[in-house]
Amino acid sequence: MSEATERFFASLPARAASVLRSPIAGTLQIDLTDGNRTGHWFVTLAPGSAQVTREEQRPPDAVLTVSTRLFEKLVTGEEAGMAAVLRNEATFSGKVALFLVFRRFLPDRPGVRDPRETAREHARRSV
Repeated sequence: MSEATERFFASLPARAASVLRSPIAGTLQIDLTDGNRTGHWFVTLAPGSAQVTREEQRPPDAVLTVSTRLFEKLVTGEEAGMAAVLRNEATFSGKVALFLVFRRFLPDRPGVRDPRETAREHARRSV
């Protein structure tokens, strides 16, 4: 397990209040595969809180399966979570809303900007 991945999971509870504002709640199981080995992380999300454990507390509401190498790229902003799922490099099953909420914890790729902010800047310059 990489240090970036460990830091990412350790940071989730502290960041949850600012990231999790929707009423979505549930447990997301993240399976990190490396060859024939799979590591499991369980992230329980609720409005304003996130709990992370390596041990299953109850059956998960959703499962995200991704290679450890790709997950490290996701947590460092080198890759985008939704793009990885759409390219079938990561698989997802269960409550889709949990994945959509969880990906808010993932950083944007360097240089990526919100298109709304870009449009606002363009409108200010045009005036």
